[in-house]
Amino acid sequence: MINEIHFEGFKSWRDTGPVRVAPITALFGNNSSGKTSLLQMLLLLKQTAESPDRTQVLNLGDDRALVDLGTFQDVLFAHDLSVPLRISLQWTLPQPLVVLDPADPDAKLFEDKTLRYRTTIASQGTGEGLGRANVAEMAYGFDGADFGMRPAKGKKSKFELFETSKHFDFVRTVGRPWDLPAPAKCYGFPDQVRAYFQNAGFLSDFELQFEQLFSRLFYLGPLRDYPRRQYSWAGAKPADMGRRGERVVDAILASREAGISYSRGRGHKRQSLEERVASWLEDLGLIDRFEVRPISKGGKLFQVWVRRNPKAPEVLITDVGFGVSQILPVLALCYYAPEGSTLILEQPEIHLHPRVQAGLADVFIDAAKTRGVQIVVESHSEHLLRRLQRRVAEERLSAEETALYFAATKDRESRLTTLELDLFGTINNWPEEFFGDEFDEIAATSKAALRRRSQTAS
Repeated sequence: MINEIHFEGFKSWRDTGPVRVAPITALFGNNSSGKTSLLQMLLLLKQTAESPDRTQVLNLGDDRALVDLGTFQDVLFAHDLSVPLRISLQWTLPQPLVVLDPADPDAKLFEDKTLRYRTTIASQGTGEGLGRANVAEMAYGFDGADFGMRPAKGKKSKFELFETSKHFDFVRTVGRPWDLPAPAKCYGFPDQVRAYFQNAGFLSDFELQFEQLFSRLFYLGPLRDYPRRQYSWAGAKPADMGRRGERVVDAILASREAGISYSRGRGHKRQSLEERVASWLEDLGLIDRFEVRPISKGGKLFQVWVRRNPKAPEVLITDVGFGVSQILPVLALCYYAPEGSTLILEQPEIHLHPRVQAGLADVFIDAAKTRGVQIVVESHSEHLLRRLQRRVAEERLSAEETALYFAATKDRESRLTTLELDLFGTINNWPEEFFGDEFDEIAATSKAALRRRSQTAS
């Protein structure tokens, strides 16, 4: 689970400052305020970790990627090539990581359950490589020490390995002291590190933990697929819902075939993914019945049937309100993703009634508590926020389990305000124009009403 992020020099963010990431984290703000950019950085790191090209510092994407960010210059603050990009993350590992001493396998060198990562990426400043991303420094923080790589003094394009531990030193392999090349991607140690040093093998564990973190990060975008009258499924098990929710029926069918059931907490009967989704659709007041059925026995074509209320006939999902198909992948992802995953959801409330928008907060709380997933939401929904506040006041959610932020632009750069949520669910530092200027609207309406009354009276 991600605990903290900190970015500098990324798009409209000169400096985000340290940003706490809780089990439920929500970003609010006006359009073009920079809140989406915070999510894009995490998606950028995910697609970089999953890229097969180890020489590419950052995989900035294309039209097939999770996010397409253009060139390195495009992602820099003010598009200024002299501004470095700095990235810092801290996360909790699923299990404590233990590093043993190669000279004595019974002795532990390090042990911790928290891992930190930081890097500085700068533009190559001259020649044909101008504007190309290069790692200026990269390091992991673990058990009170840093282990990383930085440019070797006086040696162009060469790097050195460093550590800050008081009781550990890297030991060179006997032979010629070869120079080290640049890090692999923006987070990995080159193979030569393990070859040139006798006791550097554990550095691979840090890279693996980084990659596993982002393999557990899933994304659902704001523009989701239209419902279809029929779906084709050939037995594949998708990793997620797809960025537009296009694989939601595949996921439901794969989960059904595997016989997977999901916990609803102590004292409650476990449910299949299909049952869990149907239960939430009913609780949210959208439909009374939901089922995925094959068109013919043994075939690969399926249809999604729903019933609006107990007395209504069953119809295809295409023949009910658009909101059902839009919320479907949101609900499914919350339970389909592996336990301990991080989910990034952009505007999950789109096309939903205000009452259902508020109910989404309860879905997120349930998924976080019963499945240990972390949910990061970018939203414009006041109703979702109000429900989170209410659940804190009702002690169904603690203030520590939530992190709420408001993004705004000032002097052409994004600023982030932490919304101070107390034990009673009250936000003590409402930013101006949080959801528009409500008082201006009330005042303008009152003035217009008085003007019309005076005109009528005369």
